[in-house]
Amino acid sequence: MTAGIRTKLSVMMFLEFFIWGAWFVTMGTYLINNLHTNDIQNAGAYATQSWGAIIAPFIIGLIADRYFSAQRVLGILHLVGGILLLYITTLKNFGAFYPIMLAYMILYMPTLALVNSVAFKQMKNPSREFPSIRWLGTFGWIVAAYVIGWLGWEHGGKLNPDFESVIGNTLANYLRGGGLVLTFRMAGIASLLLFVLSFFLPETPPAKKGQKTSFADIVGLESIGLLKKRSYLVFFIASIAICIPLAFYYNVTNSFFNEVGMVEAARKMSWGQVSELAFMILMPIFFVRLGVKKMLAAGMLAWAIRYAFFAYGDVGNNYWMFIGGIVLHGICYDFFFVTGQIYTDRVAGERFKSAAQGFITLATYGVGMLIGFTIAGSVVDHWKTSPTTHNWQSIWLIPGGIAVAVLLLFLLFFKDTNNTAAKPGLDIEEPSAQVEI
Repeated sequence: MTAGIRTKLSVMMFLEFFIWGAWFVTMGTYLINNLHTNDIQNAGAYATQSWGAIIAPFIIGLIADRYFSAQRVLGILHLVGGILLLYITTLKNFGAFYPIMLAYMILYMPTLALVNSVAFKQMKNPSREFPSIRWLGTFGWIVAAYVIGWLGWEHGGKLNPDFESVIGNTLANYLRGGGLVLTFRMAGIASLLLFVLSFFLPETPPAKKGQKTSFADIVGLESIGLLKKRSYLVFFIASIAICIPLAFYYNVTNSFFNEVGMVEAARKMSWGQVSELAFMILMPIFFVRLGVKKMLAAGMLAWAIRYAFFAYGDVGNNYWMFIGGIVLHGICYDFFFVTGQIYTDRVAGERFKSAAQGFITLATYGVGMLIGFTIAGSVVDHWKTSPTTHNWQSIWLIPGGIAVAVLLLFLLFFKDTNNTAAKPGLDIEEPSAQVEI
């Protein structure tokens, strides 16, 4: 891979996740402050991500994989998506906001797979080359959060004085008056930039041009035989169930921190992505020392601890609990979801690995998160104590309790193995011939 191609792919990854991070974390706060929504409506807005994840395989399988180059589809989706993000800032009620956000997420979620396709096509050894490019995506999310913090958009545009002195009074006055509506405009502009960049990305022709594609191929159903293996079935069910606590985090954490008085909550929440990067680097060491079962269990335990911190923390003497809950994100996410992707790849074998990854992604980010957002909205609404306050301790103990229950069932029924891919595809050794870690 040439330096020029590496630079283009790196910028692509940066913009892809900068766009998402620019509005996703603070959307709940924006909806409450600008459109005066309730908790059920906020959960519905976040659930558009799940609908996008469910529909995404069909866009990839029926269009990108068969007819058009991946970078062209990526560009068109970001062109239309950027226009929708700019348009959404003009809407004044949730009834108009929701269908536009749903349309946007149906367009955006397929781009997560498309940027990977474009990147992998240029690599001879993806396992070595991809991480050095993919980390720019997480960095883009972090930068977006820091911009929101520096510009004070969560607090009505009260700019950081040091930042204001750098950018000058004219620009400062514009940025100061916008608030969180400018997060969508920032994301929209970045999306249009990625549309332009797509015309300069390396050619990535459709992988299945001229081939027939079935429904089973699109959603990865050919890997469903994995569920006949008890331990993988346990992991699969746990993956869906743990998405309920995950949905609570995405849905209400920023609103929670702002309600209880945390300053620059979005910026501080980005420390979770910094933690994610750090633990990603350390994961090979943990794999050797802990094995899959203990790593998956540690990830679920971290979710329970995180929500206990949120339940009993405050912006006073127990502020460290809030920060601790944020930086646990590296363990919460990497130890469960990334480890789960690796475990799925290992169990499925060479023949079925792509289908298996698609199937588990559809089940978690699609079905699991959809269930999670629905439950989260009802729980948060139930524990509302006034139009602007909630009983957050009771709220956070519910997803924490769910995480504990999933952990206990997982520990009881899951058995990891040292040799799960002795034969190609799903023809793995019987449990009697396996060794538990």
